[in-house]
Order: sequence, then C-alpha cells, then structure tokens
Amino acid sequence: MDGPSLPGPSLPGPSDRAAPGRDARWLDADEQRAWRAYLSMQGRLAAALNRQLQLESGLSLADYEVLVHLTDTPEARLRPYELQWALQWEQSRLSHHLTRMRRRGLVEREECSEDGRGAFVVLTEKGRQAITAAAPGHVGVVRRFFFDGLSREEVALLERLSTRILDRLDDADAAPEGDAG
Repeated sequence: MDGPSLPGPSLPGPSDRAAPGRDARWLDADEQRAWRAYLSMQGRLAAALNRQLQLESGLSLADYEVLVHLTDTPEARLRPYELQWALQWEQSRLSHHLTRMRRRGLVEREECSEDGRGAFVVLTEKGRQAITAAAPGHVGVVRRFFFDGLSREEVALLERLSTRILDRLDDADAAPEGDAG
C-alpha cells in the first residue's frame, strides 16, 4: 500500500549528470520511500511525545532529554561538554536551554572544585520530581505509538539496525577530517 507522496527533490534525470555532485549514489525508489517514511515517523513521534509532555507535565521533550541524562548518572550531575555530547546539541543550544531550565529550578550550575573554570549541570530536587512525575505518561506514549505495534523480533531487529547505524556514525566521528570512510 502506497502512502501519500512526500515533498522533496525528485531523483536526478539524465540532464542532471553534469551538475555538481553527479557522482552521488542517489537513493533508489525503495531507499527513498524508506528514508522519507523514517523522517516522517521521527518527526511525528517527536511531536506526539512533546505534546504529551507539555500537556501532562509542562516539560518539553528537550527538558525531558536533559533530565534523563542527569538521572542516568550516579551523582545526577554532568559537565556541560558531557551533556552536549550525549544530546548531540550545539553548545549555544545547550547553554540557552540550560539557562531556561535553571530559571524554572529544574537544574543548577555547580562549580567544579578540581577545575576553577569548569562547572557541573546538577539535577535539582524540583527537576527530579518533574521527571518522576512525567515518566509514566511519557513511557505510555512511547509504548502506545512505538513498541505496542512491534513484535519482539521486530524490536530486536530495530535494536540491531539502530546499533549498526550508530556504530557507523561513531566511526565517522572518529575518522580524521576529510576522510569520508
């Protein structure tokens, strides 16, 4: 069953062969449908998760992601660069977002005694209460829209595929500049 046509560039035709990037390995029809379905699913799922969090807890999906990373550490604190790497956010985005979260009392900044210029982002009690209250509704939406529609075998396959792609991204991050590997 074909879904709605998604907007985007069409595959290049013979006249495009002289254009820059002519050596690109264009997506075939199956790959293009899979890629566009993935992008659509990712965007719609993120929007559904964000709506649910906003409605039920007043947190954004970005707030929730920050709080999850902090609660995943034994001391509920991370250096900003560790949080930036875990979230894969630009430094300015993280800085602005943490400022907003500090104003709301969800996190605080704690100076690092070992490094006078460094600091930690620390989960506050209010932040812990917020994620504890938000988590059941959030996981309910994740289960409803994502996992409940998959078999155990499909979940295992999804994990293997995701891990394979993450490994390729890790390899690309580790490669020297200019090495397209």
